[in-house]
Amino acid sequence: MELSKIGRYPFLAEPFHCDFNGRLMMGHLGNHLLNAADYHSHDRGFGMTYLNTVQRTWVLSRLVIEMEEMPRAYAKFNVETWVESALRFFTNRSFKVVDSDTGQVYGYGRSIWAMIDTETRQPANLFEINDGALLKYVEKDYACPIEKCSRVRMETPGDLVASITTHYSDIDVNGHVNSVKYIEHVLDLFPLDVYRHYRIGRFEVAYVAEAHCGDTLLMYQEQEDMTFRIRMVKKSSEGENEVEICRSLVKFVKD
Repeated sequence: MELSKIGRYPFLAEPFHCDFNGRLMMGHLGNHLLNAADYHSHDRGFGMTYLNTVQRTWVLSRLVIEMEEMPRAYAKFNVETWVESALRFFTNRSFKVVDSDTGQVYGYGRSIWAMIDTETRQPANLFEINDGALLKYVEKDYACPIEKCSRVRMETPGDLVASITTHYSDIDVNGHVNSVKYIEHVLDLFPLDVYRHYRIGRFEVAYVAEAHCGDTLLMYQEQEDMTFRIRMVKKSSEGENEVEICRSLVKFVKD
């Protein structure tokens, strides 16, 4: 039986996933979105479990989240997700975060995913997977009213604001830094006073390359009012050249 194009998955804002304001942290929300994407693709025949058997995998390229409000501790909410469009090597996936009890829409997300060959690390044709299963689930008419993902361009090289070394807890099953860990490292740049008076209205991250355990990551920042753009790089093994890892945008709005 063919499943619906839109998946809907229940989550709970567990208190130890919430910040000092009693609201779900953005990093944990990002995890929930990625989990929903995994559940949706797995159930429809193009998920990671199947892809690993044919030497393929999904790689998150870009993610944007816009929230009007973050769920409070113990709130039950659903993440809806669907494939908005698909090209040969990329697919656009959207998200909607809705309170389970009241129907309140907390916010939306958009993402871009690439499929790659796990042996060559080169782009792979996603239309060849499971007889083009993904194409049957493209949903073009369900609204996602936020702006699409951008490349998060910076006008300047930015000011060096942080240097961190990656450790065990940063690394995922693929052996490199977890996608959500970049979000957490970026949000750790800002003092608590910012979060006391502002909330994150829009967060974007564009992934460029992979980082691994033991890498030193440098973060460069430029600011325009309460909008921040951050460029994250890693030092080469010789310590001379810098390799760009990702770029992020954080837009704070008055709470």
